[in-house]
Amino acid sequence: MASTRTVVHVLRHGEVFNPNRVLYGRLPGYRLSEAGQAMAVRAAEHLSGRDITYVASSPLQRAQETARPMAAQFGLEIVTDDRLIEAGNVFEGKRVTGQGGVLKHPRSWPLFRNPLRPSWGEPYQQVADRMLAAALKARDLAEGHEAVCVSHQLPIVCLRRYVQGQRLWHDPRKRQCSLASITSLVFQGDEVVRVDYVEPSGSTPNDLARQQAGA
Repeated sequence: MASTRTVVHVLRHGEVFNPNRVLYGRLPGYRLSEAGQAMAVRAAEHLSGRDITYVASSPLQRAQETARPMAAQFGLEIVTDDRLIEAGNVFEGKRVTGQGGVLKHPRSWPLFRNPLRPSWGEPYQQVADRMLAAALKARDLAEGHEAVCVSHQLPIVCLRRYVQGQRLWHDPRKRQCSLASITSLVFQGDEVVRVDYVEPSGSTPNDLARQQAGA
């Protein structure tokens, strides 16, 4: 194991159909838009020719739909891993910014008292721990090959920051995790020796506003 190279690609889901522009979080029923479906295909095409032997996904619909072209391309079944799910958030189903957004309501302000944990949702450390566990499972099951795990923006960012030794709290506006982007953890044995990042569908500068704080 000490000298075995394994790559775990962590893929963010594609664009979601969200006409009401709410923070959908873990709510059921949020599917990919037509653009999001095309993003999922482009992500699969980007990894075509790679040695993918394992595909896992968050249980949420948008992630499962993003995983389908990838699994189909490599003739694999999608393994649902609950640890890849979106981070919990007390504002699910609500607008965060803009007219009617929770940021404009004083009754919501106490929930922002501790951005380091954060106080409005699942602790960053908890997110990082479960994401790392899912990535390590993927590494072990694809040992000597490559794996794909489909997840969500904040969990992917927490995982990347954790393995790179960075603090977990951060400015959401500066996340490098666009829609359908691929963050790749390159393992040499048990150690992450490199983290790569690519955007098969291009950058999405208005991602945060459009997707309501990332998901």
